[in-house]
Amino acid sequence: MNEFGFDNMDALLPLRDVVFKTLRQAILTGELKPGERLMEIKLANKLGVSRTPIREAIRQLELDGLVIMVPRKGAQVAHITEKSMSDVMEVRLALDELTASLACARISDEDKEMLVKACHDFEDAVGSADLRKIASADVEFHDIILKAANNLRLSQIVNNLAEQMYRYRFEYIKDSTRWSCLIAEHRMITDAILKGDSELAVNAIHVHIKNQENSILRTIRKEKQE
Repeated sequence: MNEFGFDNMDALLPLRDVVFKTLRQAILTGELKPGERLMEIKLANKLGVSRTPIREAIRQLELDGLVIMVPRKGAQVAHITEKSMSDVMEVRLALDELTASLACARISDEDKEMLVKACHDFEDAVGSADLRKIASADVEFHDIILKAANNLRLSQIVNNLAEQMYRYRFEYIKDSTRWSCLIAEHRMITDAILKGDSELAVNAIHVHIKNQENSILRTIRKEKQE
């Protein structure tokens, strides 16, 4: 494994996809910092590849909004701004509220069991203090609710925004003072959906997302002052 998490599991993917996945993960987890320049030669040397897959990966990262091209400077990791965060969280709030409402009406017994397990798994992940495990468990929790909503088009829309949502998800998960609140919020969401109480579920989701938005906003403003 290299500095950015290159491992043997990626050997089955085309090289350009491996490089893209590796750089994307490094950006999402903060290993590559906002504003950091992406030097093709330097990255190629670190990953042990030619510059071609690096260039292709950077192009795709730009399309995903994780990288920007700066005149006379080249590619750099996109900053997390209040506006970009607000835009993403605004969309996520609307989608998650709809998802929770639909899940209350459509969730199967099997999905109920999976949701309860995912809630417990998230608590276990928090206990490990491993940020990647916590983020992964959080994704799984919300994915089960999305599955329970049983709406293909909604799933497609949410999945199209998944990468940008993950970046902000990782930002608030970094704040360990919020972990106990996240556990409590997941329990409230789970209980509401299990009861089939759409109003309660939507309210719980609203609190959950707005708390995340406020947490990230504090982080952005704090970094501006440093």
